[in-house]
Amino acid sequence: MSGHSKFANIKHKKEKNDAAKGKIFTILGREIAVAVKEGGPDPNNNFKLATVIAKAKANNMPNDTIERGIKKAAGDVGNVNYEYITYEGYGPGGTAIIVDTLTDNKNRTAANVRSAFTKGQGNVGTPGCVSFMFDKKGQIIIDREECDMEYDDLMMTALDAGADDISEEEDSFEVLTAPDALETVRKGLEEAGVPMVSAEVTMLPQNYVTLTDETAIKNLTRILDILEDDDDVQNVYHNWDE
Repeated sequence: MSGHSKFANIKHKKEKNDAAKGKIFTILGREIAVAVKEGGPDPNNNFKLATVIAKAKANNMPNDTIERGIKKAAGDVGNVNYEYITYEGYGPGGTAIIVDTLTDNKNRTAANVRSAFTKGQGNVGTPGCVSFMFDKKGQIIIDREECDMEYDDLMMTALDAGADDISEEEDSFEVLTAPDALETVRKGLEEAGVPMVSAEVTMLPQNYVTLTDETAIKNLTRILDILEDDDDVQNVYHNWDE
């Protein structure tokens, strides 16, 4: 993955989120509600909730907003009707796309996802058709400018906290963990005073696809933009080498 600026991609996403903070907070609120319904309101005993809280903090959601969301969800468990649905498909040029959604109307969401693929000359495939080309990992991104630690010290801190690997880019550090170790590693880095841009479970492509045809690039960008703007879409993963 050398040569790919992970922080630049994350920063781009964060800037888009900052322009639509109400949307990202709504999405995170849904995730909190579902996590509380499935495992209760205590993040110490609910890994999914702890992971969502970490994601919320990385997106600058205030602590009191997070706490209110947990309390509201705990008192409203019976009315939480959202469900997670993942779609997989192909974009132009043989690119692979995974779309995580959280919805209260799966017919609406399925139609919207299919429409996004169709408008960009792609198509939705069957479950598992592209996910085998990705690895599920906990990923923590650290901005080099904000981190006072030298790389070697940061590496030891991350590994001691339970990380699997750490790599450095021109503008960022990337810490990778097993999905269920993300929260432990995040806490370890937080306690060491390491500022984090993001901390989330993600799908990392095993290989990247390069597109040279301008029409293919335009169509793939259209798919991704439409999906990013859909309120039911939580995450979009792809293997395009941007």
